[in-house]
Amino acid sequence: MEKTTMEKSRQVRAMARGRFALAAVLALGIGQAASAQEAKRIQDNSFLLEEAYNQEPGVIQHIQVYQYLSRSKTWAYSFTEEWPAPGQAHQLSVTAPVSRLREPVNGTRVGDIALNYRYQLVMTGPIALAPRFSFLLPTGDHREGFGSGALGGQVNIPLSVELSDRWVTHWNAGGTFVPGSREPGGARADTLGFNQGAGAIFSVNNNVNLMFEAAWTSFESVQPDGTKVRDETAFLNPGLRFAVNLKSGLQIVPGVAFPIGMGPSKGESGVLAYLSFEHPLF
Repeated sequence: MEKTTMEKSRQVRAMARGRFALAAVLALGIGQAASAQEAKRIQDNSFLLEEAYNQEPGVIQHIQVYQYLSRSKTWAYSFTEEWPAPGQAHQLSVTAPVSRLREPVNGTRVGDIALNYRYQLVMTGPIALAPRFSFLLPTGDHREGFGSGALGGQVNIPLSVELSDRWVTHWNAGGTFVPGSREPGGARADTLGFNQGAGAIFSVNNNVNLMFEAAWTSFESVQPDGTKVRDETAFLNPGLRFAVNLKSGLQIVPGVAFPIGMGPSKGESGVLAYLSFEHPLF
């Protein structure tokens, strides 16, 4: 007999609770193992969001994020490298995405590379604010659905607020504009996208954090007749991250999360893996 919608919903919620409980147990175990290491607070290591902390002078960061979604059977990978320029007030970075899609083609390709600049507008007490502007280069093949086929721009405003020694919140809002974006057949139109997100982080200790993020996106895509349609995504993302601090100054931050689709993404779920290397330049 087919399960009712209510029963399925209960199963999804139970699976989500089970995943987060497993993450909490792992975090406590990792915290015990990491307690003997020198504590260096984890910052700028959220998964779906940006934290509003630029790179410190002389310190660079290499970030990898991989996300797999089970219903659509698609995955996305990104590599980001961040540099102070030359101090914390200014930061330069580059983001290179790779993804596997099933439509319009079934394949894996590089997408549009982003060149990013962030300015540390506020870094006072518990509040940090660092607006970002990005050029989106048309390096992906728009004919196969892996790029926009045009130069675009993106703005994002990350705000971080420390509520206490253990609780920190992060807030994002931004937009993307691509003039003359192209669909696979070559039709063009200007497209506009928006993103919003919020996250809360609980510090078990300086080496281990429990995380909860919510992220929403809304983007236009061009149709063969030149019209546009808007697609939205919405995900909750519970997870954890922990730090391994070496005497050389290298900080390694692995993390894992379990995206859960909500609203327009309801029924979607998956896994996200995160890995960061942060170290002095010399």
